[in-house]
Parts: sequence; structure tokens; C-alpha cells
Amino acid sequence: MIELQGVLFFIAAYLIGSIPTSVWIGRKFYSTDVRNHGSGNAGATNTLRILGKKAGIVVLLIDIFKGWLAVALAVLSTYPSGSGARVHLEVACAFAAILGHIFPIYAGFKGGKGVATTMGIIIGISPEIALLCLVVFALVLFVSHYVSLASMLAVSSFPFWITTVFSEHYSGFVYSWLIAFSVLLPLVVIFMHRKNITRLLKKQETELKLFKKKG
Repeated sequence: MIELQGVLFFIAAYLIGSIPTSVWIGRKFYSTDVRNHGSGNAGATNTLRILGKKAGIVVLLIDIFKGWLAVALAVLSTYPSGSGARVHLEVACAFAAILGHIFPIYAGFKGGKGVATTMGIIIGISPEIALLCLVVFALVLFVSHYVSLASMLAVSSFPFWITTVFSEHYSGFVYSWLIAFSVLLPLVVIFMHRKNITRLLKKQETELKLFKKKG
């Protein structure tokens, strides 16, 4: 049975996820809508390319915080920590935050791809798993210089880490629910990167080299 508090938390998480960080910062401080430039994506990577490192880092951190905060909302519920109801609420809020980031009500439902917000969600679920995903991201980015590829592989490692790190924390239906969510999350991120995948296959994807050699 769906309880009223669950619906309210879901709506709150969606509204948090909907905060269009890159759009608001671009318009307020740079008189620029990042969605009209570069890849057209309202995310940290496009912000970095269009507005520079300072703006890109701020957008990245706030978008990560959005995901973490959405999961953390469950603390305010009446559900006991570690209970099935709490886990279900955390997953629901996490999904709502991703939905909000991709389809933000404050910005004409045209948002980002959800990578940074996904990282915040994983931090909220398990900081240890988030660190492992970050390691995957860093290694892939270092080798390939493709943020899109690094993002997809990092999030795609989530199901593996959750079955190893969380295997002794939960059991039964709650554990199955977490595993299902850990599979759904990468599928959403990969779907949002379908154009990037096409460019990667055609070797037309833009590289990001943070440490350029001085000539």
C-alpha cells in the first residue's frame, strides 16, 4: 500500500532533482544557457566546456549533492533505519531525483543526463560503493579521455559492487529491490548517452584532457 508520506517524499526528491544547476548558474553569472551550446546538455561536463572549470566544478558538486540529499530525505520518515520500508523509500527518492534532473520542472523539462546526480545517489546509499565507482570513472577517463565512456562504465559497475559490498547487509526482497535498482540506474544513464555512444562508435566523441602537456 502506498502511504502519503512516501508520495510526499517522492515529490520532494523530484523537486530537489529538478534544480537546474547549470542553467541557473549559466544564466545568472554568465548570461548563457548551456543548453544552447556545445552538446546541449545541462550537466557538469558541458558546463565545464562552455563556462570553464570554476562553473563546471560548482555544477558538479551541487548536482552530486542533489542526489545525496534526495536519498537522505528518507531519514525524516517514520521508517526505521535498515528496514525494508526505508530502503524502498530511499530507492523511490533516488529515482525521483534522477527523473527530476533529466526532466526538471523548473527548466522546461530539458535537463542533463543524470551522471553527477547518480553519483550523489550512490554516495547516499553507500559511500564505499561510490568510491569504487569513482575509481572506475577515473581509470577509464585517464585511459580514454572520454567522460561519457567513463561515466557509463562507472555507473555500470554499480550492480557488481552492490552484490559484493552489500551481499551481507541485506537479504530477501530488500536485497533484490536494491539489485534491481542498481541495474535500472545504469540503463537510464546509458539511454541518456545514446548519442554519445553513436559518436564513440564513429570516433567523433569529444575528448576531455584535464592535464594538457605544455608545448
